[in-house]
Amino acid sequence: MVSKHFLKKAFLAVAIAGVAVLPIAYEHTVPVLTASAAFIAPPASAHISLSKKLDILLADPKLKGGITGVSVRNADTGDTLYSNMADIRLRPASNMKLLTGAAALDVLGSDYTYETEILTTGKQKGPVLKGDLYLKGKGDPTLLERDLQGFAKQLKQQGIRKVQGDLYADDTWYDDDRYSQDLNWSDEFNYVGAQVSALNLSPNEDYDTGTVIVEVKPGAAAGDKPSVTLTPATETSVIVNEAKTVAADGKKSISIHREHGTNRIIVEGAIPAGASPSRSWTAVWEPSEMTLDVFGNALKAEGIQVLGKKGLQRAAAPGSAKVLASKESMPLSEIFIPFMKLSNNGHAEMLVKEMGRTVKGEGSWNAGLAVMGDTLERLGIPKNTVVLRDGSGMSHKNLVSSETLTALLIRAQQEPWYPAYRESLPLAGEADRMVGGTLRNRLKGEATKGTVAAKTGSITGVSALSGYAETTKGTPVVFSIMINNYITGPVTPIEDAIVTAIAESDL
Repeated sequence: MVSKHFLKKAFLAVAIAGVAVLPIAYEHTVPVLTASAAFIAPPASAHISLSKKLDILLADPKLKGGITGVSVRNADTGDTLYSNMADIRLRPASNMKLLTGAAALDVLGSDYTYETEILTTGKQKGPVLKGDLYLKGKGDPTLLERDLQGFAKQLKQQGIRKVQGDLYADDTWYDDDRYSQDLNWSDEFNYVGAQVSALNLSPNEDYDTGTVIVEVKPGAAAGDKPSVTLTPATETSVIVNEAKTVAADGKKSISIHREHGTNRIIVEGAIPAGASPSRSWTAVWEPSEMTLDVFGNALKAEGIQVLGKKGLQRAAAPGSAKVLASKESMPLSEIFIPFMKLSNNGHAEMLVKEMGRTVKGEGSWNAGLAVMGDTLERLGIPKNTVVLRDGSGMSHKNLVSSETLTALLIRAQQEPWYPAYRESLPLAGEADRMVGGTLRNRLKGEATKGTVAAKTGSITGVSALSGYAETTKGTPVVFSIMINNYITGPVTPIEDAIVTAIAESDL
């Protein structure tokens, strides 16, 4: 029989229940919601064991009919502190990035950098470059418009004013499979499902590769056409503006999507006069062509005329081509900050292909996933215990158990790349996006804020949280929570309560 004391504690827990993230088709930080009254927390009594508290949390009605794997271990000794279906393989969502990240750091190293080059087959005579110009990408997920402008300035400094030839995008460092094998068609135009290319461009320093920021601003008065702008500006995308400005007290209902197989971006709906802009990070079709177009604009801005008539072309630079300019990316340890903190899917897939290119000379998913499997086995995860279908966790066919994830987290501490790995994980309750990441609005309690470092994960019917924590006695702990097949959400308050109970325990 449940005591009145327990019910009172449970009622209070409901009243102060933590924030949550909706289950959606991809991981993203959305406005916080109050946990539903179905969530019941165990009493915060020192006399109740951690195992009992977690058992109570896992009895939550929201988890009925689903599968929840939980593994909690001492991070130093590997001893199991709690286990619930920990050996059952489940869909990890973006917790897959823990595997991808560990493998990439092990194969490439935390100091690894990517290179982008400008090459030519021609010769310069005075201000004229007689020959074609190639923009060659080698997988840099952090290339920005200002980098392309930097290339144009370098060419100008070399005295080039005319290119008597054509511009080409060389994206052959990777294969031309743009989508991983299980990506949902409905995610295709979202930034989380952006195409993967060796020559890719990001619109800002979140580094969402292969996307443009579509911004819709209301007209001056009701009836006026809203303005629509793209960042970066590119003629490879065509805006079809079917939106309208409505009265200031009207409802905002802007919809932005891209048609399959094209770069026609349709803007529909209404935006009230005086309202704040609506923005969408929209994935483009064939990102290497967009990157080349933005480079062409940079050349024009520097007064460099391209005389070729072929337009935007993709082709491999001949082996005889010479390098006119190049740029090295930031090291992988720095790239890992936006990759893991913001759970960047494009980065994950580019890392898979880069591993394949580096080890097998083939920048493909097949080669990269094979290298990833070999590397994880060296790190103590046998190939026959996991299913690897992509690097990001978007696939619903990936399979890994919670005890496998905690085993990896423990093993990672022994590796030279561990500092970069740990630093890249979202830090609970920290407001700075590049510190707290996808955990910035969660686990803000005294025992967890700034101390819990963990990777979040969310696709439809799946929520996960795995990482590092510390108990009140200073015992280092690793944990993995994977909730699969739930229907009624949010379930993140349950995850947060589990982690809080671990942090507040006297183990």
